[in-house]
Amino acid sequence: MGQTKRIRKKYETPIHPWQKERIIEEKEYIRNYGFKNKKEIWKEIAKLRKARAQAKKLIADKFSEQARKEEKELLVKLVRYGLLTKDSKLEDVLGLKAIDFFDRRLQTFVIKKGFARSTKQARQFIVHGHVIVNEKKVTAPSYMVSLAEEPKIIFDALSTLSKEDHPERAVLTKEDKKVLEEIKGPKKEEVKKITEESKIEKAVKEETKSTEVASE
Repeated sequence: MGQTKRIRKKYETPIHPWQKERIIEEKEYIRNYGFKNKKEIWKEIAKLRKARAQAKKLIADKFSEQARKEEKELLVKLVRYGLLTKDSKLEDVLGLKAIDFFDRRLQTFVIKKGFARSTKQARQFIVHGHVIVNEKKVTAPSYMVSLAEEPKIIFDALSTLSKEDHPERAVLTKEDKKVLEEIKGPKKEEVKKITEESKIEKAVKEETKSTEVASE
């Protein structure tokens, strides 16, 4: 057997455990973004801290060729995830905040797209494997969504939540329907079948409702 590798923590705990302002702020984050615990918050803050530290290092040594290469890679990465714009400079990295990273989490996008009624429900849908990102099932609520993946967040075609009339979700938008139609492989036929069944169920409900009104 080879030597076991020591797993390093991907976050840093607060220096002082009892800071009133920080505790209130973290509770607000948990309520607004649906974090499971404070460890998840610290992991996102660690990403921000890492980006800032790298930016400071590159600003101090921006004349070397390696620094210019790393600067380009850092900016491209942050632009890809929608944290900066194409015209942003290295100094703009220092202006990023923790909520900028919170807003790029998959759990946040499930709420923004109207797929869930609350942050807890959004987390449940993701963990249970109902959400597809760029034709891949993602079960991590903390998954960072890139700009290219934003329109490709949909429900799994094989999930009952993909039905428009499902009581636990909102109606599919035109953009979501378009993405569903673009799904390749055997799932495409399943999507059409689900769509047809939902239309038939809706027509039957409307007919039943009109019959009851007429009888009254």
